[in-house]
Amino acid sequence: MTEQAQRKGFSGLQVTAIVLLAIVVTVFVGWWVIRTYIFPSELEPVELTYSEQVELGNKLKAIGVVRDLPAPPEGETARATPEPYSEAGASRALFFSEREMNGLIAEDSELANNLAIDLSDDLVSFTLLIPVPQDFPVMPGRIVRVRGGAEVAFANGRPVVAIKGVSLMGVPVPNAWLGNLKNVDLVQQYGDAGFWKAFAAGVESVNVENGRIQVQLRE
Repeated sequence: MTEQAQRKGFSGLQVTAIVLLAIVVTVFVGWWVIRTYIFPSELEPVELTYSEQVELGNKLKAIGVVRDLPAPPEGETARATPEPYSEAGASRALFFSEREMNGLIAEDSELANNLAIDLSDDLVSFTLLIPVPQDFPVMPGRIVRVRGGAEVAFANGRPVVAIKGVSLMGVPVPNAWLGNLKNVDLVQQYGDAGFWKAFAAGVESVNVENGRIQVQLRE
């Protein structure tokens, strides 16, 4: 019986191997947590080509946002041409790709390496790196990673915008700290006046899918 019990148990070599494996996994997980949440690296900004910037500028112009374009590459010219204003035949559908949105963010020197947007089905997510001031009592000089997401969709004839959650260094923030707004449709909750009312009134439809967002405006 004693020999059978010994045969059923782990040998000394197996126990050593298990302990070593546990140490390796613990070290790897610890390194990943430190690398990802405690000492995160800067985000890589998106640089749009000149043609992409022109296309983005035209999309923004359609909603009344005018932005300066960089100098065109050698051999290309960019000039304004006089033309009468008209809405006849104008498209009210706006398409923005994830790359265009991140390229627009990259134009801000303070946000270029600290904010990134992700678009997936009915979900807009963000990653934000916040530098902690040197004189702050907790984690001075460190970078804090904040992630969050919001549902963006269209249902029952109006837009839907609902916070899905926010995490701080990988830890989800309690709903109470978010004003109990988690999973609350902000358009439905606050759409009777102010910004959300005007926003809903001007949107015919909105669709977010992997890598892009489409907004159809009303007349």
